[in-house]
Amino acid sequence: MSFIVRPSVKTDLPAVDALLARSYPKLLKADYPPSVLVTALPIISRARPELIGCGTYYVAEEAGQILGAGGWTRDRMRADKGHIRHVVSDDRALRRGVGRAILELAIETARQSGVVELECASTLTAVPFYEAMGFEREELLVIDLAPGIQFPAVRMRQNLK
Repeated sequence: MSFIVRPSVKTDLPAVDALLARSYPKLLKADYPPSVLVTALPIISRARPELIGCGTYYVAEEAGQILGAGGWTRDRMRADKGHIRHVVSDDRALRRGVGRAILELAIETARQSGVVELECASTLTAVPFYEAMGFEREELLVIDLAPGIQFPAVRMRQNLK
């Protein structure tokens, strides 16, 4: 592994934005019809500024290039529950362990913070990845991204006890 995983900082926002905009269309193309992607991609392919500087969102970096991003946040209602957030790997760096390294760090830091249960809303594309990382499918979701714009996903859960 020649990349490092580190907490993201606010100055990473443009690079994470570019990563999402470049990779999501290619990664999701096989699992979503064009009619969904044309409306959803402009919304989901934007980095969330509140995540970038939260301390539990990470980037994988190699030679100054961001190869992946993702992290977790604590549930607002339950302090012992967390949510995996916006995990993505560069489509040109797949199968290098980027997503795995980011998710392993997220799981470990969540566990160390007292989280006993992690949940995520996985894209249809990422379900096998999350299953390989110990998450279990719960149910199919339809996320309302904006009025009239819906995005199919799968709720997945991992018990950290």
